[in-house]
Amino acid sequence: MSETAPAHIGAFAGAVLIAAVTIFFLIEGRELLIPIAVAIVIWYLLNALARFLHRIPLGGWRLPNWLALTGAVIIVALAIALVAELISNNLADVAAAVPAYQANFEHLVAQASRLAGFAEPPDIAQVINEIDLRTLIRSFASTAAGIAGSFGIVIVYVVFLLIEQGCFESKFSALFPDSERRQDVRDLLHRMQVQIQTYVAIKTLMSVVTGGISYVILLVVGVDFAGFWGFIIFLLNYIPTIGSLLGILLPTLLAVVQFATVGPVLTVLIAGGATQFVIGNLVEPRLMGTSLNISPLVVLISLAVWGSIWGLAGMFLSVPLTMIVMIVCSYFTPTRPIAIMLSGNGNIETR
Repeated sequence: MSETAPAHIGAFAGAVLIAAVTIFFLIEGRELLIPIAVAIVIWYLLNALARFLHRIPLGGWRLPNWLALTGAVIIVALAIALVAELISNNLADVAAAVPAYQANFEHLVAQASRLAGFAEPPDIAQVINEIDLRTLIRSFASTAAGIAGSFGIVIVYVVFLLIEQGCFESKFSALFPDSERRQDVRDLLHRMQVQIQTYVAIKTLMSVVTGGISYVILLVVGVDFAGFWGFIIFLLNYIPTIGSLLGILLPTLLAVVQFATVGPVLTVLIAGGATQFVIGNLVEPRLMGTSLNISPLVVLISLAVWGSIWGLAGMFLSVPLTMIVMIVCSYFTPTRPIAIMLSGNGNIETR
């Protein structure tokens, strides 16, 4: 055995140990880490939007950085307020439409029972009466309170990140006094920024297009709450694969209970499915090109892994987090094989 073999084995064992400790920390600390991760994403988007506003020429004059950041905060706050109003308005409309949906659902169950040869259809009303509504309401209220509380914590983190970001440069220089080492870390962070920014920009554009086309389809067919479902499809499109499937399935199920006829349901299913397929499998990969050098199999695995670790938040962040892991692994010799396995074509940038 060569002299370098024990060194390589030791380095690999150290990398495996670090990975195991990191995964344990991510699982056990998810209640703390998820709000921080979401806050960092929002903070990053605010700064990206501020840079975009700063670059807009206004007759030879540009917005100063502080004003551009203020404008970005106002835009995001208005967007959140509009989304909250959209959801609250549609909840009231859904409550009003529930009796009609229940009647259509009972009609469909009766038809299916006759086709299956049952003498009498199951009593849907009796099944509904057996449901403990008080428990469901308490559970929903607890979940909503938890989400609201987490969002409040996220906002606090974002505010402090915005306050602290003016000191980041001096802290960065103090952390890495060696200029060569500091430049290496800058290059690493720059690669992360460029790749994540490219992914988020293209994914957002494709999500807007997908949600917009889906909204038009649902509006033409006459599906209730078309605007709300267009927004939900826009959000779901950020989740790889599963989000697209849910973006087809959920509006189709609504069409089933709303119309109780085949024509509108097939229209929503076929048109929505074609939209998701064309954009997700033809347009988006062409725009991404080689900028997202991650294996499709790795994307699915990362979706499952991050979803099991961080739930829904992990599903939304699965691709950016995997990109960060791949870039960091490519910078160190012991972990470079991991980056190669995560990549789409085996070609990784080491520096």
